[in-house]
Amino acid sequence: MAPETAPPIESLFIVGSGIMGSGIAAVALAKGLRVHLYDVKDTYLDKGMATVQKHLQKMATRGGIPADQVDKAFSRLLPTLNLEDAGTCDFVIEAAPEVLETKKEIFHRLDAIAPSHAILGTNTSSLSITLIASVVRDPGRVVGIHFFNPVPAMELVELISGGRTRPETLERARQLSTLLGKTVTASRDFPGFITTRSIGVLINEAVWMLHEGVASREDIDTAHKLGFHHPMGPLELADLVGLDTALAILERLYTGFRDPKYRACPLLVQMVEAGKLGRKSGEGFYSYR
Repeated sequence: MAPETAPPIESLFIVGSGIMGSGIAAVALAKGLRVHLYDVKDTYLDKGMATVQKHLQKMATRGGIPADQVDKAFSRLLPTLNLEDAGTCDFVIEAAPEVLETKKEIFHRLDAIAPSHAILGTNTSSLSITLIASVVRDPGRVVGIHFFNPVPAMELVELISGGRTRPETLERARQLSTLLGKTVTASRDFPGFITTRSIGVLINEAVWMLHEGVASREDIDTAHKLGFHHPMGPLELADLVGLDTALAILERLYTGFRDPKYRACPLLVQMVEAGKLGRKSGEGFYSYR
């Protein structure tokens, strides 16, 4: 059980130095926290640290941190290849690839390392918090803490309570999110939570409209941008997040709910099979070559 009074959150341990991990690290450093950034290879860490530094510099140009504090903030970043360093931190955020077994393995290891007062958070966008927490002796200290990309610019953090998450765990996650300058929403542990469930349906419906010849890709995207003030249309968004990622989200929703409304459009399946994955492959609903 977690202690009745937990110390203030002064240090984070982030598992994964990729896009999300480096973004979370930058925001935490700018707010004065000490951050251990963990990954499995030096090359990954080097790239992640460079990304953190770029984030801090960009935040300084936008007033998110005083320009003369960038170097000091960056000095609080402690890269590590040793998961045991989580034993010194108040809050752990796992930002590893969106693979359930990978996350469960990480949490199983963290369970034996992290101090008893430390919260174990997962940045998953769609996987079951309850299943991730099932490998931990005290699943009550596990919570979903879903940040959005790019982390320094996006205001939202989605908190998700697993089946055994304690109220005080959720409150600690809320405190951290607020400290990082984010607005919090809370969700129960259902497939896709709030945001991923919504965006999966939006993208899929846009692909269905294109597949059925309702409108062109440009008109579908323009309608959403100008009609709903979305920063980009759903087909542009699909290209940004990756069509393979969009398909994986829909497959999780379909498996989780067994509801035909989450059935992926055949056009989306076909494009993924053809390797047209969006920006990362150079071609999706639009060309990026």
